[in-house]
Amino acid sequence: MTQRTNVVVIGGGQAGLAAGYHLRRLGIEFVVLDAQPAPGGAWQHAWDSLRLFSPAAYSSLPGRLMPAQEGQTCPDAAHVVAYLADYEKRHELPAQHGVFVDTVHDDGMVLRVETDSGTWRARTVVSATGTWTRPFVPAVEGRREFPGRQLHTVQYKDPSEFAGQRVVGVGGGNPGAQIAADLTGHAQVTWPTQRPPRYLHDDIDGRALDEGRADPGGVASLGDIVAVPPVRAARDTGLLAARPMFTRLTATGVEWADGSRQDADAVTWCTGFRPALAHLAGLRLRGVRGHIATVGTRAADDPRLHFLGYDDWTGLAATLIGVGRTAREAAREIRDLLA
Repeated sequence: MTQRTNVVVIGGGQAGLAAGYHLRRLGIEFVVLDAQPAPGGAWQHAWDSLRLFSPAAYSSLPGRLMPAQEGQTCPDAAHVVAYLADYEKRHELPAQHGVFVDTVHDDGMVLRVETDSGTWRARTVVSATGTWTRPFVPAVEGRREFPGRQLHTVQYKDPSEFAGQRVVGVGGGNPGAQIAADLTGHAQVTWPTQRPPRYLHDDIDGRALDEGRADPGGVASLGDIVAVPPVRAARDTGLLAARPMFTRLTATGVEWADGSRQDADAVTWCTGFRPALAHLAGLRLRGVRGHIATVGTRAADDPRLHFLGYDDWTGLAATLIGVGRTAREAAREIRDLLA
């Protein structure tokens, strides 16, 4: 069965919902196709202790303030899931869950979106699939030699399963710091980072990043890590102390450039993600190193295609509050194109 609409939004997380909100406000017909079986995007798969790096009031999508979570300054992932589900319902966004988009093809005047439950033909497509399904692990020497457990951020849930173990937690960003802090008190933690960790000032608590406020060096120069309470506590008590990145994994643990070694039972790779764009391969838009050239959120070589929710690639669409402005601009461009 083939269905038709003006816009297909692929992905029902925060970016897809923000796009839907602005498309609805502009009176544009659209549908949101989401592979997740329920609302909430990737947040429903996050580790148990994950916290936003800003208060609820600074973590809202357009048109609906996130309510505060009782007893928490920075809400946890479950609170975000509930908020996104409520947001989708309140704004009556036409989201279809449990629909996996296989490929998008160019059919001349329209884009053909093939899914596991049928075909859609649309004049434009917003790709908002995010990065969670494409975890990145660097090609470190000895990875196959190390017999212990190795897991990425996406596989981590709770520190109790590492009780009494020696864990090497790799990664100097927010996930690396939060998971390393989460493990302290349960495991012996070694925290290697590619460069010395850079904390935002403790008083900032992530609002600068979420609001897109930048100092003269840009948003990234504000710092990589927001000292949410668990991270701050582990840091201030000396339990969260970074070491330089090791050079290789061994049969017993890790080894540094100077020959020093550390035994380990497990390695957590908090080493980031790549954009999940396999569904767009049929459009043949990728250039050098698989990168798709963009102008703002729009594909440079196909104005019918927009991207939202891929870290800072096409705007501050990886944060809840940041995606609202980016989605608004994308919706306006789509309106102009359809006109």
